[in-house]
Amino acid sequence: MPVRPWSLGPEPCLEGMVLADRYRLDALLGRGGAADVHEGLDLRLGRPVAVKVFRPDGDARSEERFTEEAVLLAGLQHPGLVTVYDSGRENGSSFLVMQLIEGPTLRGRIAGGVLDAAGTCVLGAALADALDHVHGAGVVHRDVKPSNILLDETGAPHLTDFGISRPIDSSVRTDGGPLVGTAAYLAPEQVLGRGAGPAADVYALGLTLLECLKGTREYDGAPLEAAIARLHRPPVLPPCLDGRLVRLLRAMTALEEDDRPDARTCARALTELGRVPVVPRARRAGAGSASVFSRAAGEVSSARRRGGRTFASAGAALATLLGAALTGSVGDLPDRSAGTAPGTDSPGHATPDAEPPGSPGRHATHQAPQQAPERRQTPEQRGDR
Repeated sequence: MPVRPWSLGPEPCLEGMVLADRYRLDALLGRGGAADVHEGLDLRLGRPVAVKVFRPDGDARSEERFTEEAVLLAGLQHPGLVTVYDSGRENGSSFLVMQLIEGPTLRGRIAGGVLDAAGTCVLGAALADALDHVHGAGVVHRDVKPSNILLDETGAPHLTDFGISRPIDSSVRTDGGPLVGTAAYLAPEQVLGRGAGPAADVYALGLTLLECLKGTREYDGAPLEAAIARLHRPPVLPPCLDGRLVRLLRAMTALEEDDRPDARTCARALTELGRVPVVPRARRAGAGSASVFSRAAGEVSSARRRGGRTFASAGAALATLLGAALTGSVGDLPDRSAGTAPGTDSPGHATPDAEPPGSPGRHATHQAPQQAPERRQTPEQRGDR
């Protein structure tokens, strides 16, 4: 039975439909502005899959985006990324077939309780390693956030949703068009209209790890408010954190992109912190720091010195840019529950961090973990926001 076109409004009922005489669509896992993700079954091989179905909108750019995402995902092979099985088009609707992993999003995991420092470092090391692979392949993700990270049955994270990812080139770095990504996790250079490079992904990862430790977003609120907030103040870190972790998070969220460590450096530093017990600052007798952390203090102070000059001069341009690019995002799909479907947010705009409805603990298009592993010393808890 072919997929029929529909418009964004009442949720279409696609359960039971079969694409390409092979992929049966079952429960809806996530719904966004551009696509729906369903749990599915490959009738030929008898294996469960995640099927991302794009809603036809008559826009040639939408079809181009689908093709770009399929090609990007097919070319990225890493344990921290989803595996693409197939893609196709039927009755005007494009679809992407991917590995189905059962488990919650990181956002759902955080909703069940904060992670401890050691668990956060282990999680962050895996994500930074995945980002290093993505950046090494010449791609920038541009939408790293807890709802785009799925935890599998072992608690291992998997970065999802490459729907707005782009090759790392001059067009990405100098793009002056509408802001792309989620307002709460945009890097300062994105807010200022300078585009997004690998450093923007590192910044977003830093905010994501901070959210694991605090349980709340650092820059929350309406998209415009959340985007501007990072230009007025640096992230507030819990006072009890180990000094080495503080320096690393400060460096990852530095105002200036040149002051941030690359993903590989972050992976090494977080791996070391995950192996060695992270002692709260109040209990530390001394402040020893390994070489992988030595760069952080200088980066942070340098960023603070330049921050005033950089952002004070951008006031008028910022107001114009944000007024045009962010106000339309307030009406995007609300944050709903269950889990995020990769690539379901409308590309081309800064959006609220929205997770569509779905079966608890099952996510399409990406690998979603249910609980943090014991080795991460995190509570065994599951649930979506």
